[in-house]
Amino acid sequence: MPGRHDIPGPERPARWTTPGGDVPLQFDFFDVDDTLPRADRDEVGLRLFRTAAATVFPAGAKLPEYGRFVPPDWHEDHAAREVVESRTRVLESTGARLLVERLRLQWTPSPPLPESEGRLVFRPVADREDLLALMAPVMEGTLDAHGQAHLASGLSPREAAERHYDGELAGFKSPHEWWRIAELPDGGGPVGFVVPARNSYHPIIAYIGVLPAHRGNGHIDEILAEGTRILAAEGVDRIRASTDLGNVPMAKSFARAGYVNFERSLNLVWD
Repeated sequence: MPGRHDIPGPERPARWTTPGGDVPLQFDFFDVDDTLPRADRDEVGLRLFRTAAATVFPAGAKLPEYGRFVPPDWHEDHAAREVVESRTRVLESTGARLLVERLRLQWTPSPPLPESEGRLVFRPVADREDLLALMAPVMEGTLDAHGQAHLASGLSPREAAERHYDGELAGFKSPHEWWRIAELPDGGGPVGFVVPARNSYHPIIAYIGVLPAHRGNGHIDEILAEGTRILAAEGVDRIRASTDLGNVPMAKSFARAGYVNFERSLNLVWD
């Protein structure tokens, strides 16, 4: 970083994409020397961001989403809050806004999951259309900020579901046979679904949903438990998941299943 702040320090921006990708899909790191005074830190951060963005993206290009992992208690921890607000302040000065704060969750085999209540039966997902037929109505009334943003952009629930499926779910190399659709017994029809998977780092609950007509009946707990059991049967020592801070029903369900909030994430976007 040239100029009067040309000093050793942890200044770095980094962007991420898939192997072989030539377009950054995520803005991963944005770090500035936190020993600098606030005004200097803001100036260095802004110059760093602008220089890096101009190097990577053509003028007028839409910037990818910025994501940052933060401690679960960052609001209460003064030092952690200062770091978060420092980065956010600089990015907001470039036009970014906070899209969502998310809970990052982890399950370990102790304590064990409760026994199934038996109110639902589960079957494997047959194919792409089998799952998309349920994902589309789940998009309606979703509490997920990314889903809401897709709908607000003009996508239909079906189109938003297809984007989610093709952009994430279809790419998992773990067995799609793990995926489950939850149904009422005796041919009562589908209630929801869960997508247990393994990404490049961890076993995860990639996606879970309850159809609008069946929300509020406590089915989410049994669906989550089924997805967790499928991964636990593989002998994993932990399972990761995440949900929006504002999705209180889902967060409570994860807590009842023994998932612990070990971290949070912030997602900022440029409109």
